[in-house]
Amino acid sequence: MNLQKLREYALDKTNFTSVENYIDFSRHYLDFAFSPKSLQAVIVSKNEQNYRFFQYKADGNYAITRPLNSNLLIDSANSHLMSFDFLRAMDSARDVALTDKDSRLLICNSIYTLQQSIGATLDALPAGESNKARKINGDLFERLIMLLIQRLGVDCSSGTIQVPVIVDNVEQFCMSYQHDLIIKEGEAVKIIGGVKTSSKDRIDKIFMDKFLYCKLTDTCVPHVAIFLNDVQRKKVNRPNQFGVSATFLPGHFKGYTIKLNPLDGVYYCDIRPNMQTDPLLSQHIQTIDHFFCTDIWRLLRQVQGGTKAKIK
Repeated sequence: MNLQKLREYALDKTNFTSVENYIDFSRHYLDFAFSPKSLQAVIVSKNEQNYRFFQYKADGNYAITRPLNSNLLIDSANSHLMSFDFLRAMDSARDVALTDKDSRLLICNSIYTLQQSIGATLDALPAGESNKARKINGDLFERLIMLLIQRLGVDCSSGTIQVPVIVDNVEQFCMSYQHDLIIKEGEAVKIIGGVKTSSKDRIDKIFMDKFLYCKLTDTCVPHVAIFLNDVQRKKVNRPNQFGVSATFLPGHFKGYTIKLNPLDGVYYCDIRPNMQTDPLLSQHIQTIDHFFCTDIWRLLRQVQGGTKAKIK
């Protein structure tokens, strides 16, 4: 596919209804991006050299993509791994040991590559369509995570939960809450999740969702958050040179965790260094393989009953 066809394909969310659809698109994008003479330039970040920016030619309005982590992004020569090894690893995720670093790294890298292929393609849209691109990119990331959970044989959907407010054992009314992930067993809601490409301007809501839901229902239903990354492009002093800056707010995260309520799991594809070195952050934030290989199963086991709620 050329860039125009890739762009047209990514704009239509009906093209992404299975994990295989995401893989097929990503492999087409990687074939384009890593083909000689497809790009105007590949720009290396000035402050964190593992990040790259692709600059398109005239067919992409000479636009410069979001930062792409070269340590995570699978190249075209290895894209076949997503069609075979990645799917095998996901199908047996429950049995992937913590010591199986190759399988876990492949899970992280594949999810990152699948989503960033879409995001980088949408970066080629004209500047006036950036809000549209962000909305589509975010919706498709939510759908990707939901499809991967469903592939594990777990009942997962997105939608609105009608939370009953009960006073003196009598239901007075219902409150509606929209959630990206609603994981159930039978009629019982076992896990609620937020899925965002970045925590920027969104982290507060996820903490508050847990607080309000559990307060209103008198339950302790686990709430998790899944993020793609927390970096954005920034300009440096010289023209056409760029670096990256973090969008994660550690003070907000620590404050909500300590003074409001901790989330039951926070996961990143592209985890920031301070999330691994800071004593408090490292207790609560992990790479996304931990969710699929360990934590989703642990949370499903530990929640007795869950809550029964109407879902629309």
